[in-house]
Amino acid sequence: MINSVFHATSFTITSVASAMATALVLGILIALLYKLSGAHAGSFAVILAVMPLLVSFVIMIVNGNLGTSVAVLGAFGLVRFRSMPGTAREIGFIFFSMAVGLATGMGFLSLAVLLMLTVGAIILILEKIHFGNTASLERELHITIPEDLDYNGVFDDLFQLYTQYARLEYVKTTNMGTLYELFYCVKLKKQEAEKTFIDDLRCRNGNLPIILGLSSHRKNEL
Repeated sequence: MINSVFHATSFTITSVASAMATALVLGILIALLYKLSGAHAGSFAVILAVMPLLVSFVIMIVNGNLGTSVAVLGAFGLVRFRSMPGTAREIGFIFFSMAVGLATGMGFLSLAVLLMLTVGAIILILEKIHFGNTASLERELHITIPEDLDYNGVFDDLFQLYTQYARLEYVKTTNMGTLYELFYCVKLKKQEAEKTFIDDLRCRNGNLPIILGLSSHRKNEL
C-alpha cells in the first residue's frame, strides 16, 4: 500500500523537506529526460526542473481548504503564456511535471518516483524506436515568377516528374506588380530529389527565389 508522508493533513519539517527534495530531484530528472529526448530550449528545461516543486508547494498550501483551492484556481486562471504555442512534446512534459508535483505535494513520494521511472522509461523507449516519426513528403512550395510568364501549366511537366500531386493554393503579386508569387501544396515522390526539383524550377522561373519547406500544419503540429 502506498501511504502519504503527511498524516491527518498535518505537516512536519521532516515530511515537508522530504517532499520538497523529492520534487526537486524528480523535476531535474524530467528536465534531463526532456533534453535527452530531442531538441530543447534551455529556459524551458529550467522551468521543467522547478515545476514539480512549485506544484507540490501549491498542493501543500491548499491542503484540503475549499476556499484556498478556489483562490488558487482563480490565480492560475489569470496566468497566460505570452509566447508561441507549445508543441505536443512540450505540453506533454508540462503535464508530466505537474503530475509528479501533484503526487509529491500530496505526500505520495513513492508514487511520484514510480510515475517518473515508468513514464520516463516509456518516453525513452518510444524515442529510441522513433515511434510516430513518419517523415512526410508533403511540402509548401513558393515560386516567384516574372509578370510576363503565364503560370498556368508552366510547371506541369516538372510536377508530373517529381511530385505525386501539386495543388495551387493562391497567387500573390509583389514588387509593385512586377512579380508573381505562386503558393503550391506538393507531395514529393522522393525526398532525395528535392535539389534536382528546385534546380529545374529555377531554370523555368528565371532563377528567381524559390522556397520549399514543410507545410503549415506540419510545422504547427500539436
